Amino acid sequence: MKTVLAANFLVGAAIPPNFTTSRESSVLIKHMSSLTAENAMKADTIQPSITGTPTEPAALNFAPADTIVAFAQANNIKMRGHTLLWHVTSPQWFFKGCDTDPAGCLPNVRIRLHDYIHNVVVHFGNKLYAWDVVNEVVAQNPASTSPYRTDSPWYQAYLDAKNAGANVEPWDYIEDAFRYADEARASLGLTSADLKLIINDYNTEIAGKRANLIRVINDLRNKGVPLDGVGHQLHIRIDANVADVTAALVDIENLGGLVNQVTELDVNVYDDPQSCGTSGTGCIANYGTFMPNAVEYRQARLYRALYAAFKRPSVQSVTTWGLNDGHTWYNDPSFGRTNFPLLFDSADNPKWAFWAVVDPNIAIP
Repeated sequence: MKTVLAANFLVGAAIPPNFTTSRESSVLIKHMSSLTAENAMKADTIQPSITGTPTEPAALNFAPADTIVAFAQANNIKMRGHTLLWHVTSPQWFFKGCDTDPAGCLPNVRIRLHDYIHNVVVHFGNKLYAWDVVNEVVAQNPASTSPYRTDSPWYQAYLDAKNAGANVEPWDYIEDAFRYADEARASLGLTSADLKLIINDYNTEIAGKRANLIRVINDLRNKGVPLDGVGHQLHIRIDANVADVTAALVDIENLGGLVNQVTELDVNVYDDPQSCGTSGTGCIANYGTFMPNAVEYRQARLYRALYAAFKRPSVQSVTTWGLNDGHTWYNDPSFGRTNFPLLFDSADNPKWAFWAVVDPNIAIP
């Protein structure tokens, strides 16, 4: 796969460390030119709170991530970093003291964020070609007065500090993260040509969400914040419109000077009606062990169209969120159904979606 698409973009997958020594390793070596650590580079893995003492940081632990990086280097595979700041995986120690002294704690919050980002970026250095500096910081609702996500401990800590008299805006943590990452990058003698600093988010294919993202990007760039590109998660359904995905890429291109990276691609094979999400009625029944042939062929046609749409000069990499259907977030028990969102099945066999991508001329039934 990586050979077929080498002239277009890097081809990647997000993986756990054990994939580097399991059956999946041969698939990665053969087909991938880029890897992402699924969870091993997130803050709650690298530096969680001490067990039982949530306001104190544990020692830095790079071992899980280093396993993936070493595998990548040994097999001439590039690495992208995910993620320096995500509200879901930010340990409580970052915000120590903020519950009692919102304004007084802010300088310490900023020092902790600075030092964490510096330690992580410097540790991996030039072994990566990109970092998702911030993840999912954009408001979902297109009607929102502010384009920024507000249900984040980072936003809340900075907002509480502002309300307590600090000269700060609640979204300034995003600027801080990018500036700290850029400072660490520069300390290594690296530039944007070597290591891209990315803002990563989901639903960028939806015009209203994308409009909020663009407002955030423009705010950052107007302040001279070093931002090199946009990561598009693209967790999409089998009924997705590829024109919407293309529009997302084009709108970022039109801002000028930014790369596009597809960071978390997968295709949910259930296209339930709206009633399923609103009232739980009309939901498609669980496909069980195997999805119907007609659904697999439909998924293949969508993947073919997506990878064709990705062939643009601005697209630097395309990464699926997972490698095979046996290891995907869509198969969490909370979803209640077996899903088949990726290019390889649970036994690492290439699916019709894979063949549709690598051979544009193969006829899909």
